[in-house]
Amino acid sequence: MVVIDQRRLPHALLHARWYTVANAAAGIADMTVRGAPLIGVSAAYGMALAARSDTSLGALHRAADLLAATRPTAVNLRWALERCLDVARELNDSDREAALRAFAVVLADEDVDQCRRIGAAGLDLIRERAQQAGRQVQVMTHCNAGRLACIELGTATSPVYLAHAEGIDVHVWVSETRPRNQGAALTAWELADAGIAHTLVVDNAAGHLLTNGLVDLVIVGADRVAANGDTANKIGTSLKAYAAAVAGVPFYVALPWSTFDLGCPDGASIPIEERDEDEVLIVNGGPVGPPATRARNWGFDVTPARFVTGFLTPAGRIAPTDMAAAAPR
Repeated sequence: MVVIDQRRLPHALLHARWYTVANAAAGIADMTVRGAPLIGVSAAYGMALAARSDTSLGALHRAADLLAATRPTAVNLRWALERCLDVARELNDSDREAALRAFAVVLADEDVDQCRRIGAAGLDLIRERAQQAGRQVQVMTHCNAGRLACIELGTATSPVYLAHAEGIDVHVWVSETRPRNQGAALTAWELADAGIAHTLVVDNAAGHLLTNGLVDLVIVGADRVAANGDTANKIGTSLKAYAAAVAGVPFYVALPWSTFDLGCPDGASIPIEERDEDEVLIVNGGPVGPPATRARNWGFDVTPARFVTGFLTPAGRIAPTDMAAAAPR
């Protein structure tokens, strides 16, 4: 399996090759690949790699446990692994490798289809704003929920790509998203590659932009959405939601159904990944604080459903209170 090594962007477009399930687990854990939908698809390919060496159910369960332990917050990971195990349980050992390989392709194709439908739901928002304002539409996003986080169009960026293709004048405010800088390194790289107008800003500029009328709408992705609409996304997302509420700017969350966790009642039940403190303490190879200083490095925060204007889903725009009823069973 060949993947883009996202750690090397934006300075170099390089690829990593995975031969084993251990390679896949390491690549998910160290963020060679990241983004909730892509993590799920990558895990499915990891299961196919596991079946190359051992197709027994016991071995596949161990492979699933190894992959599941890599990133706890993104529910797509566990969702994909459970579906892979369901496929494996229905087959004999001799049939499992080919079936899991084919199923990984199915999940990838599903992601492309769902992201395109998410984009259509959000395109209406951008089109409506363009018609009302008669000027360039200003969209703010956070982290990376684009094609690097998915298979093709992305979730939060999908409406932007479709609007650009339609000829709508759209501009994206891209926040750095520290400490991993996925906005600066990945979203900005994607938008530049697509020829879409964008401006990089420090994370702490979001409140200034929102309260001074420089943003028409905020669209972010998600790593897990609870049954009540509480949303876990990259750390710093909730601050944008709060500022957007004060400023009266619509705040939308874009997600495929694999990110909606009907079994999770609320945001307090979402496990929040805490990553190595060195991601905060070391920048460009050197320390940013005194030697005795320690850091905490939560990867995600939770935005309460009351601050979410609506969800952009494969079924269209859905209010937070209607998500549980609308989700496929």
